[in-house]
Amino acid sequence: MKVLARCFVALLLVPPLAAAQRASLPNMVEITPTLVTSGQPSAEALAGLKAQGFEAVIYLAPPTVQDAVRDEHLIVARQGLIYVNIPIRFDDPTAEDFATFASVLRALGERKVLVHCQVNMRASSMVFLYRTIHLKQDARRAYDSVSRIWVPHGPWKRLIDTQLAKNGIAFELL
Repeated sequence: MKVLARCFVALLLVPPLAAAQRASLPNMVEITPTLVTSGQPSAEALAGLKAQGFEAVIYLAPPTVQDAVRDEHLIVARQGLIYVNIPIRFDDPTAEDFATFASVLRALGERKVLVHCQVNMRASSMVFLYRTIHLKQDARRAYDSVSRIWVPHGPWKRLIDTQLAKNGIAFELL
């Protein structure tokens, strides 16, 4: 009984993986066990992605933004993970950006993927569009993941509205 009690206490002292992931991935939102969005991880967090089961990283900001991690592509590649950078300008996201993102995510299949940008605004919006347009998920349910981070406005609202309308999906951003 004492051994069992010690094991239980030891387990209480170990933070759950989800908590560890949240600490290392700012503004993390787990969409599914194999699809996660976040803001910019630190170099240390990027170096630990394979240990968390990730198999691919999609980075949606230009690598020249102020808080980009230098050599992110190398940090990710050294772990044997797939790395894709789609440098979406925050002030001018395009339909082509979304088409590229959708093609890349579809090609990654069932791999565990981290989609990130600086704050999780680009990432949450692109994943929302992918879920509603390509996976045919309910827009309200999919939008919950976006609203945890922000309310898209300006060019992002226009992109979302245009893509949803183009695909016959009636949904009004809150």
